[in-house]
Amino acid sequence: QVQLVESGGGLVQAGDSLRLSCAASGRTFSYDMAWFRQVPGKEREFIAVIRWSDGNTYGGSRFTISRDNAANTLYLQMNRLMPEDTAVYYCAAKKSGYFFYTRGDDYDDWGQGIQVTVSS
Repeated sequence: QVQLVESGGGLVQAGDSLRLSCAASGRTFSYDMAWFRQVPGKEREFIAVIRWSDGNTYGGSRFTISRDNAANTLYLQMNRLMPEDTAVYYCAAKKSGYFFYTRGDDYDDWGQGIQVTVSS
């Protein structure tokens, strides 16, 4: 089990970029980690996952997931932000193994979430 804290959110203009960080208080050794986002009244949306075993990523397009194992930190680089990207962004962790990486309920640990607001 790890504790996760997101940071780096805030208010930006459309077309701008942000890099979110997710710091883990416990080691994320052998954990797959992911980013999700959620808008009130809508389903939680999977963004991307990065695997521990090989570092491969799934998901993303304008967004790029990465991790710094030495810093025990997960990142999400968000480029060309649009107003529809406005949401609360969450990082999540899952002990490596077979699981449905797009299914939030399969993850073991979650951060509190951080607001990203993109103005037009």
